Amino acid sequence: METGQALGTIVLVAVGPASPDLVAWLEGRLGEVLSRPARTGEAIALPGDGYDERRHQYRGEAILRALRGLSYPDAGRLLGLTEADCYAQGLNFIFGQASLNGRQAFVALARLRASFYGLPDDPDLYRQRALKECVHELGHTWGLGHCLDAHCVMHFSNSLPDTDAKEAAFCPRCRGQLA
Repeated sequence: METGQALGTIVLVAVGPASPDLVAWLEGRLGEVLSRPARTGEAIALPGDGYDERRHQYRGEAILRALRGLSYPDAGRLLGLTEADCYAQGLNFIFGQASLNGRQAFVALARLRASFYGLPDDPDLYRQRALKECVHELGHTWGLGHCLDAHCVMHFSNSLPDTDAKEAAFCPRCRGQLA
């Protein structure tokens, strides 16, 4: 992978309310996992025009559009974090979305929590899921598609067991594509 300086800093942006503890933890872990500088930017509001009243969810594209409107000249990537439940065209829900080969991505944290499904929360498991989905969405911004290796962070997650089965790292093939 290119150096952090060549690709710029990853700036984490809370989109609507997001746990400051989780954001701080992700800032540190993303820096370690990706060998890239990461820092926290200013929080922004959820886009009012992105809420679908019928579905009670936010459109992912509206969140990406809100991130596109931010000015962070030192940022190689803007990574939004939202507690909102989100969807994309043709999908019931999404764990995140990214601009392929672009600068913006976000992770929708709501469905990564066990309590979303009426189960007791496991804070460590939740943080690991959030980390994996952050790395996954950032991988899309660097041009990676979905990977067939079920342990690769770029494997498509259609459910929490899919996310839990992956590592927070790129497989050798995906790492090679990033080099």
